[in-house]
Amino acid sequence: MIFEITSEDSKSKARTGKITIDRGEINTPIFMPVGTLGSVRGVHQHELTDDIKSEIILGNTYHLFLRPGVEIINKAGGIHKFINFDKPILTDSGGYQVYSLSENRKISEEGVSFQSHIDGTTHFFTPENVIDIQRRIGADIIMAFDECPPYPCDYKYVKKSMNLTHRWLKRCKSKFDSTTNLYGFNQTLVPIVQGGTYKDLRKISAQKIVEFNFPANAIGGLSVGEPHDEMYEMTDIVTDILPKHKPRYLMGVGTPSNLLENISLGIDMFDCVMPTRNARNGLLYTMNGTINIKNKKWANDFSEIDSIGTSYVDRKYSKSYLRHLFVSKEMLGKQIASIHNLAFYINLMRLSREKIKEGSFYEWKEKIIKRLDRRL
Repeated sequence: MIFEITSEDSKSKARTGKITIDRGEINTPIFMPVGTLGSVRGVHQHELTDDIKSEIILGNTYHLFLRPGVEIINKAGGIHKFINFDKPILTDSGGYQVYSLSENRKISEEGVSFQSHIDGTTHFFTPENVIDIQRRIGADIIMAFDECPPYPCDYKYVKKSMNLTHRWLKRCKSKFDSTTNLYGFNQTLVPIVQGGTYKDLRKISAQKIVEFNFPANAIGGLSVGEPHDEMYEMTDIVTDILPKHKPRYLMGVGTPSNLLENISLGIDMFDCVMPTRNARNGLLYTMNGTINIKNKKWANDFSEIDSIGTSYVDRKYSKSYLRHLFVSKEMLGKQIASIHNLAFYINLMRLSREKIKEGSFYEWKEKIIKRLDRRL
């Protein structure tokens, strides 16, 4: 992985950059649509590339391990061939999913024993076999195995969890260094900073991760219920420590305003299920604010979904028509809404890059952020 910073904002830590890996280039700041099971729900692969203009998507190790299983993905020639997607893919290690299974898992020094949410079968993840699984899946960027503590969480537990994550990282690196890629494309292992919402722990974790000298770094354990101000504070602390010349990935974030605020704090990469999950429930993002398309007020509104946004694939669809699809429970409605929201997120990243390059990002961010989260 090679990372080049191409421009910087003078009033914040925002920057544009270019990540180069074997499979191609990724312009940052970037948003990664979440394709948990090798599929961004309701969206075709050609729509991701041709319409939404996505440069990279995310898959999940935990879910792919359970279904369809690494044997099938391996026989297919890796995840890219299995899902017919030739752009970069990142896989989360499954640490967050294990965290969400709090009643059905047991954490030890060796790893995590957990029960499948599908059939109740018991499985065991270790730092070593999570690396092996991600090698066999074949994603371009793979994540180290970590423990994600809940929010709120007491200091003693978060510190213990953070130290465990650091010990697991050492084992992940050892396993990664002793194995090779299986499908002809190099993989990049990325560590994760933890520490909850405790300033001193975040500093310790960030400094520890820097010592490992990976090509990129991630920040985990945020957007798990903490107030947005605390998220921003933790991000600000960590990005002051993580190397400036390496990409920074904030995991699982967030709303459009979350993205813009964290870009101003020096974040380069994001992922979140929010645009597609909310789309399936009828919530649409626009540059004027959010729309609940199921509301009766849109029944006679024949204007395009977002009258301000540009480069959207669904401008030809009216609010009235999309509401009709939702009210009629027509599956096309959820599909159009998902494509719209993803296109909105990707377009917001493109606009952010343009504003940073122009030197007007901070002023633009402060102005636009007041509109993005309001309900229309």
